[in-house]
Amino acid sequence: MADDKAEQGNSRVDTEKARASLDRLYNIYQDIAATADDVMQTRCPYKDAKSLCRAKFGCRNQFFTSDPTSPPACAGSDQIDYRSAWDT
Repeated sequence: MADDKAEQGNSRVDTEKARASLDRLYNIYQDIAATADDVMQTRCPYKDAKSLCRAKFGCRNQFFTSDPTSPPACAGSDQIDYRSAWDT
C-alpha cells in the first residue's frame, strides 16, 4: 500500500516543468556566481557589510579602534587586489 502512494506521488511530477524550473534556477545562480567572482577580485572576502574585518589573521588594511572587543575596521579600498596585503 505504501508503494502505491509513492507511485501516485511520483506520477504527479511533470518532469519537463521540473527540468525547466531547475534550468531557470541554474541560470540565476550562474549569474550570481559570475558577479561574486568579479567582486572578489577587488573586495576583500573578510570585509563584512559594515566594513569590519573578520579575518583571523593580520592584514595591513586593518584599523584597530580603542575598543579591544571590537573587530578592526577594514581601511582598504575596494579598488585594489587585497590578496597581497594578507600576512602569510
